[in-house]
Parts: sequence; C-alpha cells; structure tokens
Amino acid sequence: MRPRVAITLGDPRGIGPEIVASVMTDPPAGAEYVLVGPADLLAGLPGETLPVGSAAAGGWDASEAGMMAAGRQVGAQIETVVEHARIGDLQAVVTAPAEKRALHAAGYRYPGHTEWLAALTGTTDVAMMLVTERLRVVLATTHIPLKDVPGALTVERVTTVGVLAREALTSWWGIGRPRLAICGLNPHAGEGGLFGSEDRDVLAPAAAALGAVGPVPADTVFVRAMAGEFDAVIAPYHDVGMTAVKVAGFGSGVNITLGLPFIRTAPDHGTALDIAGQGKADPGSMRAAVTLAVRLATRR
Repeated sequence: MRPRVAITLGDPRGIGPEIVASVMTDPPAGAEYVLVGPADLLAGLPGETLPVGSAAAGGWDASEAGMMAAGRQVGAQIETVVEHARIGDLQAVVTAPAEKRALHAAGYRYPGHTEWLAALTGTTDVAMMLVTERLRVVLATTHIPLKDVPGALTVERVTTVGVLAREALTSWWGIGRPRLAICGLNPHAGEGGLFGSEDRDVLAPAAAALGAVGPVPADTVFVRAMAGEFDAVIAPYHDVGMTAVKVAGFGSGVNITLGLPFIRTAPDHGTALDIAGQGKADPGSMRAAVTLAVRLATRR
C-alpha cells in the first residue's frame, strides 16, 4: 500500500504555492498525495486536495492585517494535517515555508514548526535534523538567541537529541551502528576549559553517554562528516548546524522533525517573500523534501 503524503502550501504570500505546484507537475513516484491550503490556490493542481479556507478569506498582503491573515491560514493548514495524521489518514507531512512573524501575529507563538508540531501532538522530545546528500546534522537547540544557548545545553538535552538521531539513522536509513559526532560550542571545543567550560562539562559527558566522538571543533567536524567519518553531527546551536548544511547542499537540503508520531519534512529555506510570484523560486529543496518523505514513509 502506498503511503499518503500531505503537502501544505504554506504562507500564501510566499513561494510555497509555486514550488509545490512545480513539484506536482512531476511528483516523486510511490505515494498518494494530499495537497492542503486555500481553495483558490489548490484549484487546478493534480491529485487529492484538502481545502482550508478560500479566496474570500484571503486579503494576504504586506499589511499587518494581511500578515495576520496569512498566519491564520498557515495555522489552519498545520492543524488540519496534524489532525489527519494523528488518526492514521496520513503517513507523512511536508510543510511549505511559513513566516514566523505572521504566525506570531496570528497567535501561534512557537519558535518554529518543530516546537509547534510537538505541542500539537503532545510529544515531549523532538529534534530538528537537516539532511543533504553528503551531510546530516541534528540541532541540540533551535530558535533561541545565541546568548541563551549555553544555558539550554545540558547533558540530558544533548543525550536525548543523540538518541533521537541514532533511532532515526537505524530505522529510516538502515544504519546498524550509527556513528555520531558532537560539534563543539566554543573555539577549539573549549581547549580544555580555556575558552569556555561547556564543551568539557556538558558536551563531553553527553558524547560519552552516547558512545559518540567529541566534542569536535566546529571548524573540522563537518568536514570529517562529509568525508564519511560520521553518520550525523549533533550541533549545539542553530546557525553552526544550518550554515554547514547549506554550504554542503544549498537548494537540496531537507529539514526532518525527529520524535513525532508521523514523518514530517520541509525544504531548508524560508518564504522568500521578495521573489514570490516572479517565477524565480527554485523547487529543488521542496522536491527533495517530498522525495525523502515518501522514502521514509515507505520504509516505515
């Protein structure tokens, strides 16, 4: 039986609707697709659709009211797919980009989709994995200010993220004994406490508990992973992990939420409001996200 994969159109003001339409002209084989979004933007797209609102409920523009309306539309899309996924009607969900400011204006005050989906599903432990052809990175912390990262990094949190990563590598990628590395937080991974104690007091014990290598300085760990030494790298904060992933495979990276009761993937970029509707948007990352969702759902 082929898995049912939902694809949301995301923020109607952004590039989500056009990159989804582009992918659906020649969708990856092996799945049944359900497209979710406002009825007017779903019109003419192939496959099954699940309309959420319509053109009459639009008014999406650059104004504060337009931003709020767009946020509400995305919120309705996410709540709809989670409801269907929780009852088993969907095996995977692919989310097109949403603007965080619009979501916050609409009352969805989560740092990102990862935390939002965790709340909607009642999931305690989740993590964000970024995947390219040559690199897998899992974030120990996500959308928080840099100054708050040291306080958020605990042995328990890093270990939990490592366990989620190991389980995903085993069950989804078929890797019997995943090789994990922990990326250092401070320069030279702290240099034995000379440049900060977090690597010595938090990351090293977590690495030991996981049987992982590290902490390894950030300026070498991703190079070693791309050379095949590690199956995934646990990154201590958002930008060090995201930068590595986007340098390794910009335009083809995929974001996966680990720990949810269903598979969720997304492209590794945002709404690109500045080029929406101009025919400039590259659908490569969205296609990669859909392809991976199908593959993981089929394997699961």
